This record gives sequence, C-alpha cells and structure tokens, in this order.
Amino acid sequence: MKKSPIKNKNGLLLNTLITVATLSIAIFCVGAFVIRQAELEEKRLELERLTEECNELEKLNSEYESILNESDERAYIERIASEVLGYAYPNERRFYDSGNGGN
Repeated sequence: MKKSPIKNKNGLLLNTLITVATLSIAIFCVGAFVIRQAELEEKRLELERLTEECNELEKLNSEYESILNESDERAYIERIASEVLGYAYPNERRFYDSGNGGN
C-alpha cells in the first residue's frame, strides 16, 4: 500500500511544529534560568550590603547605649565638643600638622 502525500505532509508539518515548540520551550527555560540567576546574585549583593549596614547600626547603637549608661554626662559632652566640634579649653594647647601630607 502506498501512503498518500497528504499524510506525509501532515506528518512532516506535525513533526516540525513539535520540534519548534520543544525548542521554544527549551529556549524559554534557559532564558528564565539565566534571569533568575542574575536576580539571585543581585539579591545576594543586596543582602551583603544590608548586613554591613546592620552591623554599622548595631555598633552605633552600642555606642549610644554606652553613652546612656555613663553616669557622667560631662565626659561625653567634653568628648563631643573636643572631637566633633573642635572646641578646647582656654588654657589647652593644640598642635595641628600643617604639612602638605608628605608631598
């Protein structure tokens, strides 16, 4: 028996459609995987940055707690005035390096 040309054309068309569909699905899956990996790496970097920020905030918080636990506020005020604001007592001498940084 001879196969009709219509069945061969339909079978070839069906095989071509299945192949194209399979390749499309495979390309989609690979693309989705690559995109998810990029998002995952971005989230890892964000987690690392947030962890560092959290550690810095915890350190600052512990400094504030130690300040609140100090019985003498005067020492704290003197330290801030000296270190942050650059104040000094009238009889205190301060020396500053006016060099060009070794240049």
